[in-house]
Amino acid sequence: MTPLSLPCLYLLLHIFPALSLDFLFNSFNSSDLLLVDDAKIDSSVIRLTNDSNHNSIGRAFYPTKINMKPTSNSTKISSFSTSFVFSVYTQFSSGFGIAFVMSNTTSPPNALPGQYFGLFTNSRKPSVFPLIAIEFDTSLNPEFNDPDDNHVGIDLYNLESVITETAGYNDSVSGNFTPVNMHSGNNVRAWIDFDGSNLQVNVTIAPIGVNKPSKPLLSYTNPAIADYLFDEMFVGFSASTLDHFVIQRVLAWSFSDTGTARDLNTMNLPNFVPKSMSSLSSGAMVGISIACVAVLVVFLTGVYWFWRRRRVLEGEDEEIEDWELEYWPHRFSYEELSQATSGFSKENLLGTGGFGTVYKGNLAANNNEVAVKCVNHDSKQGLREFMAEISSIGRLQQKNLVPVRGWCRKGKELLLVYDYMPNGSLHNWIFHKPKKELDWKGRCRVLADVAEGLNYLHHGFNEVVLHRDIKSSNILLDKDMRGRLGDFGLAKLYKHGGVPNTTRVVGTLGYLAPELASLAATAASDVYSFGVVILEVVSGRRPIETWSKEEDPFLLIDWVRELNCEGKVSEACDDTVKSECEVGEIEMVLKLGLACCHPEPQHRPSVKEVVAILSDAVVSLPDNVEVELAHGVCSGSNGNNAGPPLHSTVPQSQY
Repeated sequence: MTPLSLPCLYLLLHIFPALSLDFLFNSFNSSDLLLVDDAKIDSSVIRLTNDSNHNSIGRAFYPTKINMKPTSNSTKISSFSTSFVFSVYTQFSSGFGIAFVMSNTTSPPNALPGQYFGLFTNSRKPSVFPLIAIEFDTSLNPEFNDPDDNHVGIDLYNLESVITETAGYNDSVSGNFTPVNMHSGNNVRAWIDFDGSNLQVNVTIAPIGVNKPSKPLLSYTNPAIADYLFDEMFVGFSASTLDHFVIQRVLAWSFSDTGTARDLNTMNLPNFVPKSMSSLSSGAMVGISIACVAVLVVFLTGVYWFWRRRRVLEGEDEEIEDWELEYWPHRFSYEELSQATSGFSKENLLGTGGFGTVYKGNLAANNNEVAVKCVNHDSKQGLREFMAEISSIGRLQQKNLVPVRGWCRKGKELLLVYDYMPNGSLHNWIFHKPKKELDWKGRCRVLADVAEGLNYLHHGFNEVVLHRDIKSSNILLDKDMRGRLGDFGLAKLYKHGGVPNTTRVVGTLGYLAPELASLAATAASDVYSFGVVILEVVSGRRPIETWSKEEDPFLLIDWVRELNCEGKVSEACDDTVKSECEVGEIEMVLKLGLACCHPEPQHRPSVKEVVAILSDAVVSLPDNVEVELAHGVCSGSNGNNAGPPLHSTVPQSQY
């Protein structure tokens, strides 16, 4: 073992918790969050307490902890940005609100209902665990030095806030302060920005429809904030009630520890403002309500029957299947997408593949550029794969995946709407070189991006997502030339710790792992496909090559493996980038690709190891990868040479 090996293994073991968190929920499923005590998902929103007049406590946390410190002794603190929409309605003029929480536990010990937000025992006894809470309080309690019954405060370990302000916002134009009633039941939006470098917390609120004010409501800076942070913290919401009727909801939430949290879609969110009570007797109100409901049902039934009959007669039936109502992505109308793509014109055609045709579009509603994939009528993808794509990518939230923005179905015609990636596919940049060469640094950066996206699919989602069709043409480049993995039409989901229940061979020839001929796809078979992409990107050659008319086609992986066994693996590098990097760098990345393509799946590195290597966590192949590569890379070759030493270092500045 070289002197670098132990530090490398140490970094490898500690790199994974540092993976970034970036998610957006415009609505919620119960599988999205950790729900504690009385919290539940009700009509796609988080209901924190049970809406009754009984004691109730509820908490909802994102299931993955945010990494706040690289190590327990580190002085470096991570930053994050979050935004959410909440609604609080109280039976009387004041009641109990909600709190945004950073905690190292999802179940604070001895927490009480009432004005304690489900977090504390009482005001005089601080918590015994790392805890920071931003309270959106709708009660007045002099014991906690509350300024009024409608305020925002920052709590460190106990309920006596270190800073409070009456709820409201500073108008960005006039500069005037406008109060916000947080217990009216109206939807309120909050922004929290945590600057780890300066240990500063900024809190801003505004009603729905008002852009984020430039001046925060609260701004608190204190080096002591670091004392209230643990290495890893859960983030989420908490609330409690005592004996009053209170509605406490969270309707949407976005979060990022890599930059500004993505914007929420605040249109068409439900409103929990109860209708005013009538002076009529309860019996009269019940009778009137039943009559109104009956009339409304009859009327709506007639309208629906007339509408359906007209659609059928006109040949425009778009009957909604049950599964169509279960998934997150927005459903566009066919007319909207036709207008966005200029009637699916040839001028807007981006490409045609086995699964259909892709057009560039511009949505009139928000002027966003999108890509619209129209699935062929005779495509083998069909409705089953289309449903799989909807159900999987509609819930995936990670910066290295191509996000789906919506979908449409008209009769047998199926359409998906993605974010438009202006720089096209990695395949075009490697083989067609549309504008300029993709240099060595850019190629390695794209590989690292895609590895992070694949790691999220295998380990960062609440289910294992097998992509099953990883190839250079399914890797797209955004405006910053960063890699994003797309096209989930063949994706397969299963529970962590479970086993995929299909053995059907799908994918693209040249990228398929050898075990797929008899075994089900696994995370290791995705790693194999990604290994082929690594070799493809470094060598500039296709997975199946024919180099002359006289020669039969053969596999790229066999050629690179043979060069490695002869001690000449660096000769596989694309001539257009060979001069930009050292031989050690080339060997390092090519051998990583060969290790990913090991013929036996159990000997391939995990995608977590691949991420660690490509993201500069390690400067040489870890020992376990070296051993497996040495024993497997020359399998089936004519020579017995296992190739050159496997400790080729990679300068950290290259990635």
